Amino acid sequence: QVLLVESGGGFVQAGGSLRLSCVVPEILLRFATMAWYSQAPGKQREFVASIMVHGTTKYSDSVKGRFTISRVSAKNEVWLQMDGLKPEDTGVYYCSAFNPIKNENYWGQGTQVTVSP
Repeated sequence: QVLLVESGGGFVQAGGSLRLSCVVPEILLRFATMAWYSQAPGKQREFVASIMVHGTTKYSDSVKGRFTISRVSAKNEVWLQMDGLKPEDTGVYYCSAFNPIKNENYWGQGTQVTVSP
């Protein structure tokens, strides 16, 4: 079973910043596309950002220009830097890893982000 462990969530006022971290098994980080998703209460899980092995990134329109995803290979981590947070960013944030060899997607347990007005 692949283990992804998120951390860094918390409570912040609108306009503030948080940095989420996802610890990834080293071998998986070498070839998996990594992504962050969020799930607000009562809503479906939604795509936030992704980063491919060679660094190509993609963002949802709602976070473009405010969030930055990065791979930190030296620490076997993937970060999501969240700046200019808005109340609508509130939700549980999940780290995911797509294994193209097995065509499987793995998920972490999630970390809560709460942004107050």
